[in-house]
Amino acid sequence: MAEHGPDARVITVTGEVDTVTAPELAACLTAQLAAVQVVVVNLDGVRFLTSAGLTVLFEANELATQEGRGLRLVCNSWMANRVLEATGLRTHLPFADNVPDALTDLY
Repeated sequence: MAEHGPDARVITVTGEVDTVTAPELAACLTAQLAAVQVVVVNLDGVRFLTSAGLTVLFEANELATQEGRGLRLVCNSWMANRVLEATGLRTHLPFADNVPDALTDLY
């Protein structure tokens, strides 16, 4: 996790997001959405993304919307994008091309 000013955090996710790791990601995103206005989730290093991970991302977006917070995803991982596109979530979640764009677009 990296702070970007007092109101923004960038969460970098790497490796596998599955039933074992998804609860940890969910807890992290929930805590950060409660603490700051803008959370950027960088999925560039994700090699494997299951339905458990997709659920976490969807629920984090719902929480951000309910709380009036900003959530933006960055995903240049071929594998993660393949899953996001196959499930249709790529068009329903807020994405940016890269972390600087995600931070710029949300301020």
